[in-house]
Amino acid sequence: MNHRERKRLSRLLVGAAGLGRPAETAAALRAGADPNGADRYGTTPLYAASVHGATDVVLLLLGAGAAPDTESGTGSEGTPLCAAACWGHTDTVRALLAHGADADLREDHGTGHAPIDWAARGPYPETVAALLAAGADPPRTTG
Repeated sequence: MNHRERKRLSRLLVGAAGLGRPAETAAALRAGADPNGADRYGTTPLYAASVHGATDVVLLLLGAGAAPDTESGTGSEGTPLCAAACWGHTDTVRALLAHGADADLREDHGTGHAPIDWAARGPYPETVAALLAAGADPPRTTG
C-alpha cells in the first residue's frame, strides 16, 4: 500500500471512529487501515472514538490491535482513557481498562492530568469509581 492510500485510509478510519460508526470503522480496518494510524492532525482513531463515548467502535479498534495508551494529537488531545474519563463515558473507560489501558497514565507525555483527575472535575462519580476499582490513584486536588 502506498503512502497516499495509507493517509486516505487513516483519514477514513479516524472519521468513522469519531462519528461512532462501527460498520464504517470495520470496513476501513478490512481495507487495511492501521488501527494505530493517525490523521494529519495526529488524532488516532481510538482517541476519536473514546472522546465521543463510542464504546462499540472502541472495542472494534482494540480488537484490531489499537494500543490503548497511545497519546493522540499534538498537544490539544491526550490519551483515549483521559478523553473518555473527561466526558464521563464510563462504559468506554471500562472497555479501555479491560484491554490494558493504564489507569494512572498522565497525558502530555506524563506531565498532565490523569484520567481520574478529569473524571473528578466532571464530576463523574461513576467514572471515578471505575478508575479507582481498576487501581487508579485518588484524584489530585490541585492543578
